Amino acid sequence: MLVKTRGIVFRTHKYGESSLIVEMYTEQKGLRKYIISGVRSAKARTQASLLQVMTLLEIVAYERDDRDLNRLKEIQPAYIYESIPFDVRKGAVGLFMVEVARKAIREREENQPLFRFLFERFAGLDAAQEGVANYHLAFLLELSSYLGFSPAGEYTEATPFFDLEAGEFVALPPAHAHYLVDETALAFYEMLHHSAPKAHELRLEREVRQKLLNELIRYFQLHLEGMGEVNAHLILREVF
Repeated sequence: MLVKTRGIVFRTHKYGESSLIVEMYTEQKGLRKYIISGVRSAKARTQASLLQVMTLLEIVAYERDDRDLNRLKEIQPAYIYESIPFDVRKGAVGLFMVEVARKAIREREENQPLFRFLFERFAGLDAAQEGVANYHLAFLLELSSYLGFSPAGEYTEATPFFDLEAGEFVALPPAHAHYLVDETALAFYEMLHHSAPKAHELRLEREVRQKLLNELIRYFQLHLEGMGEVNAHLILREVF
């Protein structure tokens, strides 16, 4: 059957002489793989640039739930980036967000709240007028709530440690090494109260920001089996 939906391009692979296989997270069908023929030929009616990683699309696809690979019939932009292609910092943040989303999301089922969140955050990154140095940090914490492991508790004098394995603030350091304390735990807690579009309001030292990023990646790895390594944060380290 034909399905019309919005999608976010997570990854592409060359296929044959002129086709592409596109991994996409869609509003109606969750995580999907599509093949689109002839897109890399000189006479292609669809520009391959529309299928770059992070692109926000409206698509029409031939869908069969018993197939891992379906075929795209039509594609067009759902949102056209105006600043991300020309802003090195925004581009690096966006690529990091895509990598995390691709490795964290495995659903082949509809999850419209999660899709809308992702769509709004990518569009919001493009539209951001303030700095984006903290955008990805807030994005990770927001995403964790959609994936079912939102941090619990509060940072206080009585509970100054955040246990990454348990996902909560605790009174004493846990028996393992995966926990936050001092300025990193405080920054973690404060970031919980800033959405990505407002994350620039939180002032962080570069070293604290970098440590917080590393620990947030660890938090995802501890709570998502098979999450694997995240590489785009190395680009962020250079950019920021």
